[in-house]
Amino acid sequence: MPNPDTPSRTDYAAAVESLADRVLGALRGAGDPAVVASQVDEAPDPKVALAAVRVLGPDVFAPALLAGAPFGPGDARAVAESLRIFPPAPNATPEAAWRDWTTVRLLARYGGGSPGETLNDTPTDTPEDTLGVREPAPPGGAGSSWRELSLSMAQLSPLALPNVDGPVHGTALDRLCDLSRGAARAMLRRDYPTAARLARWLACALHRGARPDLDTAALVRHLELHCGGGGRTALDTAVARGLLDRTQPQRPGGPTA
Repeated sequence: MPNPDTPSRTDYAAAVESLADRVLGALRGAGDPAVVASQVDEAPDPKVALAAVRVLGPDVFAPALLAGAPFGPGDARAVAESLRIFPPAPNATPEAAWRDWTTVRLLARYGGGSPGETLNDTPTDTPEDTLGVREPAPPGGAGSSWRELSLSMAQLSPLALPNVDGPVHGTALDRLCDLSRGAARAMLRRDYPTAARLARWLACALHRGARPDLDTAALVRHLELHCGGGGRTALDTAVARGLLDRTQPQRPGGPTA
Protein backbone atom coordinates (compact mmCIF):
# COMPACT_ATOMS: atom_id res chain seq x y z
CA MET A 1 0.00 0.00 0.00
CA PRO A 2 1.47 3.40 -0.94
CA ASN A 3 2.44 5.70 1.89
CA PRO A 4 -0.08 8.60 1.98
CA ASP A 5 2.71 10.91 3.18
CA THR A 6 4.86 10.20 0.12
CA PRO A 7 4.61 12.99 -2.47
CA SER A 8 2.92 11.95 -5.68
CA ARG A 9 3.83 12.85 -9.23
CA THR A 10 0.94 15.33 -9.12
CA ASP A 11 2.53 17.03 -6.10
CA TYR A 12 5.80 17.48 -7.94
CA ALA A 13 4.08 18.77 -11.09
CA ALA A 14 2.07 21.26 -9.04
CA ALA A 15 5.24 22.48 -7.33
CA VAL A 16 6.91 23.07 -10.70
CA GLU A 17 3.92 25.06 -11.97
CA SER A 18 3.78 27.06 -8.72
CA LEU A 19 7.47 27.96 -8.96
CA ALA A 20 7.09 28.86 -12.64
CA ASP A 21 4.24 31.20 -11.68
CA ARG A 22 6.46 32.85 -9.04
CA VAL A 23 9.33 33.28 -11.51
CA LEU A 24 6.89 34.74 -14.03
CA GLY A 25 5.59 37.20 -11.43
CA ALA A 26 9.13 38.31 -10.57
CA LEU A 27 9.92 38.68 -14.26
CA ARG A 28 6.94 41.01 -14.58
CA GLY A 29 7.91 42.96 -11.47
CA ALA A 30 5.12 41.58 -9.29
CA GLY A 31 5.18 39.45 -6.17
CA ASP A 32 8.01 38.54 -3.82
CA PRO A 33 11.43 39.10 -5.44
CA ALA A 34 12.95 36.31 -3.30
CA VAL A 35 11.37 33.75 -5.61
CA VAL A 36 13.30 30.58 -4.82
CA ALA A 37 13.72 31.15 -1.09
CA SER A 38 10.04 31.99 -0.61
CA GLN A 39 8.91 28.96 -2.60
CA VAL A 40 10.95 26.63 -0.40
CA ASP A 41 10.19 28.37 2.88
CA GLU A 42 6.43 28.39 2.30
CA ALA A 43 6.11 24.90 0.82
CA PRO A 44 4.26 22.17 2.78
CA ASP A 45 7.09 19.83 1.76
CA PRO A 46 10.41 21.67 1.20
CA LYS A 47 11.92 18.66 -0.56
CA VAL A 48 9.20 18.80 -3.22
CA ALA A 49 9.86 22.53 -3.63
CA LEU A 50 13.59 21.86 -4.03
CA ALA A 51 12.81 19.27 -6.72
CA ALA A 52 10.87 21.96 -8.57
CA VAL A 53 13.94 24.23 -8.40
CA ARG A 54 15.96 21.47 -10.05
CA VAL A 55 13.33 21.05 -12.79
CA LEU A 56 13.28 24.76 -13.69
CA GLY A 57 17.07 24.94 -13.45
CA PRO A 58 18.49 28.08 -15.13
CA ASP A 59 15.03 29.62 -15.40
CA VAL A 60 15.03 30.54 -11.70
CA PHE A 61 17.65 33.15 -12.70
CA ALA A 62 15.46 34.59 -15.51
CA PRO A 63 14.16 37.58 -13.49
CA ALA A 64 17.73 38.56 -12.59
CA LEU A 65 19.04 38.14 -16.13
CA LEU A 66 16.12 39.72 -17.98
CA ALA A 67 14.68 42.24 -15.55
CA GLY A 68 17.53 42.96 -13.12
CA ALA A 69 15.53 41.53 -10.22
CA PRO A 70 17.57 40.74 -7.09
CA PHE A 71 18.85 37.21 -6.60
CA GLY A 72 19.73 37.25 -2.94
CA PRO A 73 21.68 34.98 -0.59
CA GLY A 74 18.52 33.14 0.43
CA ASP A 75 17.76 32.29 -3.19
CA ALA A 76 21.35 31.16 -3.74
CA ARG A 77 21.23 28.93 -0.66
CA ALA A 78 17.98 27.37 -1.86
CA VAL A 79 19.44 26.59 -5.29
CA ALA A 80 22.57 25.17 -3.67
CA GLU A 81 20.44 23.02 -1.37
CA SER A 82 18.45 21.72 -4.34
CA LEU A 83 21.71 20.61 -5.96
CA ARG A 84 22.82 18.96 -2.73
CA ILE A 85 19.56 17.06 -2.21
CA PHE A 86 19.20 16.20 -5.90
CA PRO A 87 22.77 16.06 -7.26
CA PRO A 88 23.37 15.90 -11.01
CA ALA A 89 23.22 12.31 -12.23
CA PRO A 90 26.43 10.97 -13.81
CA ASN A 91 24.39 9.19 -16.49
CA ALA A 92 22.09 12.12 -17.26
CA THR A 93 21.02 12.86 -20.80
CA PRO A 94 23.03 15.59 -22.57
CA GLU A 95 20.06 17.96 -22.23
CA ALA A 96 19.81 17.41 -18.46
CA ALA A 97 23.59 17.73 -18.10
CA TRP A 98 23.55 21.06 -19.96
CA ARG A 99 20.77 22.38 -17.73
CA ASP A 100 22.71 21.30 -14.64
CA TRP A 101 25.96 22.77 -15.97
CA THR A 102 24.30 26.11 -16.64
CA THR A 103 22.51 26.18 -13.28
CA VAL A 104 25.75 25.65 -11.39
CA ARG A 105 27.59 28.32 -13.36
CA LEU A 106 24.79 30.84 -12.81
CA LEU A 107 24.77 30.00 -9.12
CA ALA A 108 28.49 30.76 -8.98
CA ARG A 109 27.93 34.01 -10.87
CA TYR A 110 25.31 35.19 -8.40
CA GLY A 111 27.41 34.53 -5.33
CA GLY A 112 26.28 31.08 -4.38
CA GLY A 113 29.50 29.24 -5.07
CA SER A 114 29.08 25.49 -5.33
CA PRO A 115 26.75 23.54 -3.07
CA GLY A 116 29.54 22.39 -0.76
CA GLU A 117 30.67 25.95 0.00
CA THR A 118 29.43 28.82 2.11
CA LEU A 119 28.41 32.03 0.38
CA ASN A 120 31.63 33.68 1.58
CA ASP A 121 33.88 31.15 -0.12
CA THR A 122 35.37 31.66 -3.54
CA PRO A 123 33.01 30.10 -6.10
CA THR A 124 34.26 27.12 -8.06
CA ASP A 125 33.52 27.65 -11.75
CA THR A 126 36.12 25.91 -13.86
CA PRO A 127 35.52 25.26 -17.55
CA GLU A 128 36.38 21.56 -17.32
CA ASP A 129 34.39 20.36 -14.34
CA THR A 130 31.75 22.13 -12.25
CA LEU A 131 30.13 20.12 -9.42
CA GLY A 132 31.17 16.95 -11.20
CA VAL A 133 29.20 17.97 -14.31
CA ARG A 134 31.53 17.93 -17.26
CA GLU A 135 30.64 20.11 -20.19
CA PRO A 136 28.63 17.84 -22.53
CA ALA A 137 28.94 17.79 -26.28
CA PRO A 138 26.70 20.35 -28.00
CA PRO A 139 23.43 19.03 -29.46
CA GLY A 140 22.62 18.83 -33.13
CA GLY A 141 25.39 16.70 -34.59
CA ALA A 142 25.88 16.58 -38.33
CA GLY A 143 23.59 13.55 -38.65
CA SER A 144 20.67 14.89 -36.64
CA SER A 145 17.48 15.82 -38.45
CA TRP A 146 15.63 19.07 -37.91
CA ARG A 147 13.02 17.19 -35.89
CA GLU A 148 15.63 15.61 -33.64
CA LEU A 149 17.35 18.95 -33.19
CA SER A 150 14.09 20.73 -32.39
CA LEU A 151 13.20 18.15 -29.74
CA SER A 152 16.63 18.48 -28.13
CA MET A 153 16.66 22.28 -28.23
CA ALA A 154 13.15 22.46 -26.79
CA GLN A 155 14.45 20.52 -23.79
CA LEU A 156 17.35 22.99 -23.62
CA SER A 157 15.14 26.11 -23.71
CA PRO A 158 16.08 27.15 -20.12
CA LEU A 159 19.50 28.04 -21.56
CA ALA A 160 17.95 30.60 -23.93
CA LEU A 161 18.57 33.59 -21.68
CA PRO A 162 20.56 36.83 -22.08
CA ASN A 163 24.17 36.82 -20.92
CA VAL A 164 24.29 33.04 -21.04
CA ASP A 165 26.53 31.59 -23.72
CA GLY A 166 28.11 28.34 -24.80
CA PRO A 167 28.18 25.64 -27.48
CA VAL A 168 24.40 25.13 -27.28
CA HIS A 169 23.89 28.75 -28.32
CA GLY A 170 26.30 28.22 -31.19
CA THR A 171 24.24 25.26 -32.36
CA ALA A 172 21.08 27.37 -32.22
CA LEU A 173 22.67 29.99 -34.46
CA ASP A 174 24.15 27.44 -36.85
CA ARG A 175 20.85 25.60 -37.31
CA LEU A 176 18.42 28.48 -37.07
CA CYS A 177 16.53 27.35 -40.18
CA ASP A 178 15.86 23.96 -38.56
CA LEU A 179 14.65 25.60 -35.35
CA SER A 180 12.33 27.87 -37.34
CA ARG A 181 10.95 24.81 -39.09
CA GLY A 182 10.45 23.05 -35.75
CA ALA A 183 8.63 26.04 -34.27
CA ALA A 184 6.35 26.31 -37.33
CA ARG A 185 5.51 22.61 -37.09
CA ALA A 186 4.73 22.92 -33.38
CA MET A 187 2.36 25.81 -34.06
CA LEU A 188 0.58 23.90 -36.81
CA ARG A 189 0.11 21.00 -34.38
CA ARG A 190 -1.01 23.43 -31.64
CA ASP A 191 1.81 22.09 -29.52
CA TYR A 192 2.17 25.40 -27.72
CA PRO A 193 4.64 24.24 -25.03
CA THR A 194 7.15 23.15 -27.70
CA ALA A 195 6.49 26.24 -29.80
CA ALA A 196 7.13 28.51 -26.79
CA ARG A 197 10.38 26.75 -25.98
CA LEU A 198 11.63 27.06 -29.54
CA ALA A 199 10.42 30.67 -29.69
CA ARG A 200 12.93 31.38 -26.92
CA TRP A 201 15.77 30.21 -29.14
CA LEU A 202 14.52 32.25 -32.10
CA ALA A 203 14.21 35.34 -29.90
CA CYS A 204 17.64 34.65 -28.43
CA ALA A 205 19.07 34.47 -31.96
CA LEU A 206 17.45 37.80 -32.82
CA HIS A 207 18.92 39.26 -29.64
CA ARG A 208 22.34 38.17 -30.94
CA GLY A 209 21.81 39.78 -34.33
CA ALA A 210 20.75 36.73 -36.36
CA ARG A 211 17.65 36.58 -38.57
CA PRO A 212 15.38 33.55 -38.12
CA ASP A 213 13.35 32.21 -41.03
CA LEU A 214 10.16 32.80 -39.03
CA ASP A 215 8.53 36.04 -37.93
CA THR A 216 9.40 35.58 -34.28
CA ALA A 217 7.47 38.60 -33.04
CA ALA A 218 4.28 37.27 -34.68
CA LEU A 219 4.95 33.83 -33.21
CA VAL A 220 5.29 35.22 -29.70
CA ARG A 221 2.17 37.37 -30.10
CA HIS A 222 0.20 34.29 -31.16
CA LEU A 223 1.50 32.33 -28.18
CA GLU A 224 0.55 35.14 -25.81
CA LEU A 225 -3.01 35.02 -27.15
CA HIS A 226 -3.52 31.29 -27.54
CA CYS A 227 -1.14 29.25 -25.41
CA GLY A 228 -3.64 29.15 -22.51
CA GLY A 229 -2.83 28.20 -18.95
CA GLY A 230 0.27 26.53 -17.61
CA GLY A 231 2.97 28.32 -15.70
CA ARG A 232 5.90 26.86 -17.59
CA THR A 233 4.55 27.67 -21.05
CA ALA A 234 3.63 31.17 -19.91
CA LEU A 235 7.13 31.58 -18.53
CA ASP A 236 8.74 30.39 -21.77
CA THR A 237 6.58 32.85 -23.71
CA ALA A 238 7.42 35.70 -21.32
CA VAL A 239 11.15 35.00 -21.64
CA ALA A 240 10.83 35.07 -25.43
CA ARG A 241 8.97 38.37 -25.12
CA GLY A 242 11.67 39.76 -22.84
CA LEU A 243 14.36 38.84 -25.35
CA LEU A 244 12.37 40.42 -28.19
CA ASP A 245 11.91 43.62 -26.22
CA ARG A 246 15.70 43.91 -26.03
CA THR A 247 16.00 43.51 -29.80
CA GLN A 248 15.28 45.62 -32.86
CA PRO A 249 11.86 44.52 -34.23
CA GLN A 250 11.89 41.96 -37.01
CA ARG A 251 10.08 42.99 -40.18
CA PRO A 252 6.96 40.98 -41.06
CA GLY A 253 7.60 38.13 -43.41
CA GLY A 254 10.80 36.91 -41.80
CA PRO A 255 14.40 37.98 -42.33
CA THR A 256 15.56 40.55 -44.79
CA ALA A 257 18.94 41.06 -46.39
